[in-house]
Amino acid sequence: MTITHKHIDEIFEYDGSQINPSWAFQEFGIYGSSIITWIGPVNITPDNLKDFADVGLEIKSNYMVNFICEFFDQQPTNMRIAYLRQRLLVMIFREILTEYGVATTREGDDIFVDGAKLSISIASVSLSSAKIHFALNLEDRGTPDDVETIGLYDIKINNQQVFTENNILELINKTVSRFIEELETIENDISKTKVLG
Repeated sequence: MTITHKHIDEIFEYDGSQINPSWAFQEFGIYGSSIITWIGPVNITPDNLKDFADVGLEIKSNYMVNFICEFFDQQPTNMRIAYLRQRLLVMIFREILTEYGVATTREGDDIFVDGAKLSISIASVSLSSAKIHFALNLEDRGTPDDVETIGLYDIKINNQQVFTENNILELINKTVSRFIEELETIENDISKTKVLG
């Protein structure tokens, strides 16, 4: 499976509509499986909520790193595989944070630093593709009042800020590269494994 990564320098809002099928093709002319990343606010409108548990809740932040992943390799699409890939992405990101010296905990697809929520995520499927939205606060600003949150720029080790505008793109690219590599490795392992029986 070939996966195209495109980082968008333009700042724009994630409102939930970007998880609709073929968004990368419609907006950027990208065919096939893709990962689109960008920095911008999140304010998911009620009509774009995909998680029944989130109905009535505010999902918003002034400043987030956004990942939109779309996969066309499963026909018909498979919700279970979409969620397994989402968890894989979350765990890879946690692994990378550990390499920067940042301790985290995980509850399902949510990442926490010092008990404060760092990320949001959802996976779903359409008739043609599987989609994942994964986003990380950059700053603890504009998030719901009833949720304790933290941003990547808020994380400090020995009073030193770990992530800044100077290295955030490196973090994004490292995460995407490792995720794609993991998915490609799985495909390679499948192709060289003898079936049982």
